[in-house]
Amino acid sequence: MYAFDLVKPGTVAEAASALAGGEAQALGGGQTLIPTLKQRLADPGTLVSLSHIDEMKYVRESGGTVEIGGGTTHAMVAKAVADIYPGLADLAGRIGDPSVRNRGTIGGSLANNDPSACYPAGALGSGATIITDKREIAADDYFQGMFTTALDEGEIVTGVRFPIPEKAHYSKMPQPASRFPLVAVYVAKFADGVRVAVTGASEDGVFRWTEAEEALGANFSTDALGGLSASEDGMIADIHGTAAYRAHLIGVMTKRAVAEMS
Repeated sequence: MYAFDLVKPGTVAEAASALAGGEAQALGGGQTLIPTLKQRLADPGTLVSLSHIDEMKYVRESGGTVEIGGGTTHAMVAKAVADIYPGLADLAGRIGDPSVRNRGTIGGSLANNDPSACYPAGALGSGATIITDKREIAADDYFQGMFTTALDEGEIVTGVRFPIPEKAHYSKMPQPASRFPLVAVYVAKFADGVRVAVTGASEDGVFRWTEAEEALGANFSTDALGGLSASEDGMIADIHGTAAYRAHLIGVMTKRAVAEMS
């Protein structure tokens, strides 16, 4: 690990100011960044810790939506939205292990946009809105590829607003060592349609499986998925699974999610 300065702002405004110049980098729960620093794969001059900003830790329900502060840990989300949005609570409660869930934050996960992270599937599958210290960004516009988002340099994810669907389920095939999903699918059924988001499978990160959305929109049952198959083009291929295997798992996980909701 390289040497760095650590800044602990108490407000979003102070954090934004600290990130405005030099090589400063935001630090949320540190579940991705700290291992990266340990391996000397990053060398920020300054780390700006967001963990002391109370205004980023909240859960608010209003008008068919639930808004979660960017500094809210996975464990807090799992507990706080269990009765409000059970599908999202289940996703949060199965991220990593207890240590990860009690340190990692929803804002940090979405800002990092790991191609196998759980929250991007929940956000994209829900049609969420990512709230920053500067603007609001629709999930469909936010995720832009592996570890890439619409965030500008120094922009902070302060919250996420989720529309609450009629029902939703997160179907996850975990990789045993990392507990990241080998492939996972988030299915959310709304009055005006169905959203299906896939994580862990594509080299480009989280994406919507539109063919499944259309089929389920017409007939919300596993039967509607019978003739569908995801393309293996662009799928991740590694020691844990081939591109063809991951493409196959997309269909399997989607059917499992729908079956759990039926």
